[in-house]
Amino acid sequence: MSDSVEFDYDYLMQKALRFLMRDVLGMVAELKDSPGEHHFYIEFLTTAPDVEMPDHLRKDYQERMTIVLQHQFENLIVTDDYFAVTLWFKNKEANLKIPFDAVTSFADPSAQFGLRFEPAEADEKSAVPAEKPARTDSAETDEPKKDDTAADEKNDGADVVSLDSFRKK
Repeated sequence: MSDSVEFDYDYLMQKALRFLMRDVLGMVAELKDSPGEHHFYIEFLTTAPDVEMPDHLRKDYQERMTIVLQHQFENLIVTDDYFAVTLWFKNKEANLKIPFDAVTSFADPSAQFGLRFEPAEADEKSAVPAEKPARTDSAETDEPKKDDTAADEKNDGADVVSLDSFRKK
């Protein structure tokens, strides 16, 4: 075994998560619709290689675009390298072909699931990871603590445990 071999775990993780996204979209394509309340927000780089989209959309979305796959989409095709879909913008049909390497985020709000991706062929400017929103803890602010009871009741079957209940007072 060679001592000079290094594993690029970040790259491997990104690749695996892109496969997960591909598999989910593949299931939706097979079903010809999203099951239940599932819907997807997909952000992609419009300037990435092999992105195909109408010129009027490229003019409006010069760097990034977010699409929603929920009720009004057709012709979803998923391959190993890209997905294609027909959507409507201002009552105009648009056929999009989006390589998975162009996708920068994928979310299914109904499942509270989301992924962020680094551009596959990142240059120095685009290699900077997107900042996550700052998280504030109620102990650090003067705001009263929110009651999570209503939120917990909405999670049918989900066991949500607040860590505050385990903290010493």
